Order: sequence, then structure tokens, then C-alpha cells
Amino acid sequence: MIPTITAFERSPDRGRGLARDMRVRWALEEAGQPYKVRLVSFSGMKKPAHRALHPFGQIPTYEEGDLALFESGAIVFHIAERHAGLLPDDANARARAISWMFAALNTVEPPILERQTAVLLERDETWHEQRLPMVEDRIRDRLGELSGRLGDADWLDGAFSAGDLMMVHVLLRLSGSGILDEYPNLSAYVARGEARPAYKRAFAAQLAVFTGESPT
Repeated sequence: MIPTITAFERSPDRGRGLARDMRVRWALEEAGQPYKVRLVSFSGMKKPAHRALHPFGQIPTYEEGDLALFESGAIVFHIAERHAGLLPDDANARARAISWMFAALNTVEPPILERQTAVLLERDETWHEQRLPMVEDRIRDRLGELSGRLGDADWLDGAFSAGDLMMVHVLLRLSGSGILDEYPNLSAYVARGEARPAYKRAFAAQLAVFTGESPT
């Protein structure tokens, strides 16, 4: 059965691939699985039909038969468990890859999201200029630790995994900030993720929603 995911009808990132449906699209592309997309408006996300799938009225959601999931991390984990290519066969390596998925969402992403809130929503506050550097320092703390762990390796733990998929997408949220450029190995790591054919297919598909043009 072909799953259906939801995505923004009009993404606020203007097709830059930062919305969380991108993670799910990428995972499905890595797994070689076809999927359908149902576009949802901002008002539609708050209606009962969508809240029945996502209690917080957000995207993405995932429907496959009688299974309905929400939260991008949970969806990617489900895809990775059901299909080859995103989690190692070795039990210990598999557990480590899952740890990196959680690290991306719970340790690295929160200060990055905090910065986005500061830049987009708190710019006019009197304390903005004092707060933003502190938020960015917290990001640098995490990136420094991540950079040290990655070192000269291509991926976080041997071969590419769902842990790398989630981490790369989280780091992409720093695009344009200049912060990621301070860590050349992390910049190269993100570029390797973007160079993967599955990422390119997923990016083209989500960009096509914004531009109205069919992906090539």
C-alpha cells in the first residue's frame, strides 16, 4: 500500500526544503518507496479532520492503511524499521543510529529552533540584541561537540543512516546564518547529505509544490 503524507499547501520556507515533510520525503526516497502527498492549508491544519491525524495541528502526518502517524522523527523511524537502507543490520550499530536520530531532534535542534524564533518573532523586542548572541553561543556549543565527534568521517557512525538524515536536515536550518560555516567538517557533512540522489529527488518534489512546476 502506498503511504500518504501531508505537507504545507504553501510552505513558509518558500520551497527551501526546511519544512519537516522534507525529512519524510527523503526517508521514503532513500528506501525506494513511492508515496502520495496531500497538501494542507494553514487553516486546514487546525480543522478536526487533520487534528484527528495530528493532535497539535501540524505537518507532516503519515497514513498507510489503518496506520496513522505524526511527528517527523517517529515517521522516519517507522520507515527506517520497515525498509532497508536507513538502519544498519548489526544490532549495536542500529541502536547507535537511533541514538543519533534522537540526538538530532532533542539535543541539536532545540537551540537552532530557538534562534529561528528569536530572528523571526522577537526582532522588535527590547532584549533581542542581548538574547540572540546567547542563543547562538548555545548552538556553537552543540556544533563544536558534534564537529569533534564527526571528525574527518563522512557519516556519524560508519555508513549513512537515518541518524545522518535527521542530523543533516536539522543542520540545514542554519543555512544563511553563517554559523555552520565556522565548522568546515559539518558544512562538508551537510553538503554530502544534499548530494545524495534521494535527497535531490525529495527536494525537487517539495520545491515543485511551491513553484507549481513538475520536478524533473
